[in-house]
Order: sequence, then C-alpha cells, then structure tokens
Amino acid sequence: MRRAITVMLSVAWSLCLAAPAIAEVAVIDVAELLRDPAAYAAPDVAEVRLRGELVGDFGHRQDAVWTQLNQDSYSAAPILSGGPLAGGNQGIAVRIPLAIWHEAGPPGGYRHRGAIVEVAGAWRYHDPDRSGESYLDATSFRILEQSAPLHEQFPRLRLLVGWVLLVGAGLIAGTRGHRAGD
Repeated sequence: MRRAITVMLSVAWSLCLAAPAIAEVAVIDVAELLRDPAAYAAPDVAEVRLRGELVGDFGHRQDAVWTQLNQDSYSAAPILSGGPLAGGNQGIAVRIPLAIWHEAGPPGGYRHRGAIVEVAGAWRYHDPDRSGESYLDATSFRILEQSAPLHEQFPRLRLLVGWVLLVGAGLIAGTRGHRAGD
C-alpha cells in the first residue's frame, strides 16, 4: 500500500512539473503589450494588468462596457494641463463586464481627462469569437483617479504680442499714408 501511494505521488509530482506554466504578468505598458501581442495572449498568460486613461466613448452593451484604454504621454500629462506634444495616441480596446464596471465619469477627450484606471484580465489576441478583434477582457477594474474637466488657459501673452504687432502695423501704415500725401 505504501508503495502504491509513493508511486501515485511521484506520478502526480511529475505531471505538475511537466505541465506548461501559465504566467501571471505584473503591470505592463501598452507599448510593451503591442510590441509582442502574441506573447501575452490567453490561455498561455493567465492575466495582463494595465494602467491608463479611459478615452473615446463607452459602448454600453447587454453584458459589458467597451472602451479604449490609452497609455501615452497625453494620459500622463494632457496638453491642456501643460503637457507636451509627444507623438500619437497609444491604446487598446477593453471589454469590462457590467458586474465589475464602476461608472468612471465621462471618457477622456480634448476637454476632459478620462479616469485613470487599473484593469486586469485576459488578453484576447485576434479572438476568433469576435471576428479577430484584439482586446483586454477585464476580470478586475479599479479607478485610480476620477475623470476631470480640462480647462484651456487663456493665452494672455499671445494676445499681448498680437495687439503690439497690430498697433505697430497700424503705425507703420499711418506714417506711410502721410508720406504718400506729402
């Protein structure tokens, strides 16, 4: 009997060692995910965890909310808040089941910064059930910062320079008109 138990435990241990490992990934960047999207695809990777800004639109469906998660320089520092122009937007589609969805305020856009969130789930790379769409199928969703309106700063210096140039042009035009009449 002891020998049978020892053999079964040995076989079970061998099977555990031979089984393919399913990786769980810490928070990664969208850029890293998009560099090699197949490397993070389910079922080989148990979970992908991303942080970023919810932008564009919230597509409410019967079972989930679809949106875009951006993680670029504009999600970190929007232009209207003084952030620099720094290339294009970089993001991925996210499907968030209604069971874990929390209203995040309006999505990000030019005049509104979307909620900054952390989303974890399975990366569905070229999902055949969704016509080849690639997206993060969320299993957890956490709001880190609420959405907020962005206010455009009034360009007082530009206005002052414009008035100075306009007055200068008027003075030049006025003195030329006097010379022509002499």
